[in-house]
Amino acid sequence: MIKTAIVGATGYVGEELVRILAQHPQVEISYIISHSYVGQSYASIYPSFNNIITEKCLEKNLEELADKVDVLFIALPHGIACKKIKPELLKKVKVIDLGADFRLKSQEIYQEWYNVEHEAPELLNEAVYGLCEWKREKIKNARLIANPGCYTTCSIMSLLPIVREGLIEEDSIIVDAKSGVTGAGRSLGLSVHFTECNESTKAYKIASHRHTPEIEQELGVKLTFTPHLIPMQRGILATCYAKLKDKSLTYEDIRQVYLKYYKNEYFVRILEKDTYPETRWVRGSNFFDVNFKIDNRTGNIVIIGAIDNLVKGAAGQAVQNMNIMFGLDERIGIDNVPACL
Repeated sequence: MIKTAIVGATGYVGEELVRILAQHPQVEISYIISHSYVGQSYASIYPSFNNIITEKCLEKNLEELADKVDVLFIALPHGIACKKIKPELLKKVKVIDLGADFRLKSQEIYQEWYNVEHEAPELLNEAVYGLCEWKREKIKNARLIANPGCYTTCSIMSLLPIVREGLIEEDSIIVDAKSGVTGAGRSLGLSVHFTECNESTKAYKIASHRHTPEIEQELGVKLTFTPHLIPMQRGILATCYAKLKDKSLTYEDIRQVYLKYYKNEYFVRILEKDTYPETRWVRGSNFFDVNFKIDNRTGNIVIIGAIDNLVKGAAGQAVQNMNIMFGLDERIGIDNVPACL
């Protein structure tokens, strides 16, 4: 059994990790760590775990945990993990960081976009960006995984095949993405109060969202990224626009490109022609759904991708990374059917 500790277990991503790992046949949840709820039973915070999780929340430092578990999942806000994760720690335990601290390879870009000092720059090159379908070989031998962001997972997975093949004008990419309110986390904030977001849709952090440099880093291009808040609990839909270099390309030509990269990827579903992803089709699952449309009138291609932001966009992908790191079938524990209704 793989012994795990979840640090930040009472946030939305932490709760999703507990839910997934509690059902994983090869995992033991050894420690549930929460600074805000020390001594409180986990089921009292999330009653859905009644008679399933009986442990109480603890507060332990990472050094102590490193001697007792095989892998640490860290689900904390940015700026914290880089203070706590050091090379000495990684000699004892594998770490999967679900925050942003090790995703960007440049210390300067991280500090520019996150407005905090990065306190472990020596680990930026070692950290493996854990986009499983694209980084699998590096993940296998990693000590430190930077679990990708939710918007970034959906956007990169949607665009990377045609970017890799050089099929689009790189300066033409626009990503218009919508997310459910769980993407904002569990901390209180006026913008996610019910009366502020219900019956309304809004763009936010226009030309300034922190996932922008992460998407650009992995695609190797600059683009326009605009996120929107949708009055639903979970899910991301990314609609990506780009101009095709070759206007003679057909739907089948592009489909073959996506099949080249994704046909053997269990968690990637390329939908049938003229069927486009919906967030409810991936809800509660680790699947990524994608399809596209060529607009012959404008010469543009429109790619649409959908994920559950808490699963493939966070906790599910983290468990997929763990499975790869420990040599397991990467579907174990996350091979559940989406909850469509």
